[in-house]
Amino acid sequence: MFDLDVYLWGLAAAIGFLTLVWVVSLIRRDASIVDPFWGLTFIVLGTTYRFASDTEYGARPAVVLALLLIWGVRLAAYLFWRNAGQGEDYRYQAMRERQGPNFPVKSLFTVFWLQAILAWIVSLPLLAAIEGSIPLGVFDYLGMAFWAIGFYFESVGDFQLARFKKDPANRGKVLDSGVWRYTRHPNYFGDFMVWWGFFLLALGSGGWWSFVGPLLMSVLLMRVSGAALLEKKLTTSRRGYEEYVRTTNGFFPGPKKK
Repeated sequence: MFDLDVYLWGLAAAIGFLTLVWVVSLIRRDASIVDPFWGLTFIVLGTTYRFASDTEYGARPAVVLALLLIWGVRLAAYLFWRNAGQGEDYRYQAMRERQGPNFPVKSLFTVFWLQAILAWIVSLPLLAAIEGSIPLGVFDYLGMAFWAIGFYFESVGDFQLARFKKDPANRGKVLDSGVWRYTRHPNYFGDFMVWWGFFLLALGSGGWWSFVGPLLMSVLLMRVSGAALLEKKLTTSRRGYEEYVRTTNGFFPGPKKK
């Protein structure tokens, strides 16, 4: 059952949380600080749904919140580590230049609240699963399997890329081994699987309507701010990337192409 009151509490929590992050961004003059807080925003949403819900706390909410905590904390920790000392990301620098001197104020709406609303919509499976009282079944175990596959690709892909970049001998080269041999975007594919895994957990409690959340995440990952944006940058800036594109699957993993 869709509980609008609980869902709106989630929106308020997400907006409040990212408003605080916006204040920090003004102090640091760095709007890209929002990126590491993306995963933590979902933890805020899931926790809010749990405490605002009257549904009895059972196995499914416990599983969902545990998986959400593992995914969100790992993603945030990795992005904090990766971005440390790097300054503002080029995407936000471009926005700052386009929007002029009013960007600090505008960024509250165009960056922070926008991401709060996107996360709120994507979080629909969390709402459905946390409010569900049906015992665990086939869809739930399938959802856990999806989550595990996604978490593997995302975390291993990030680890392998960080290790590759750490070696000065790899400067300017393209990583095409490990999970990067099977897909050019193992981290984005991993996110895709994680969120469809949460949907299957929601489906186990009858939350079929929550497919809107992972569908939006899929569009963001594949067509908007994920793979498509990164491909455009790497094709022009990384030597050998065009050959990598010709021989490696774009999003869904598969064997090397001849």
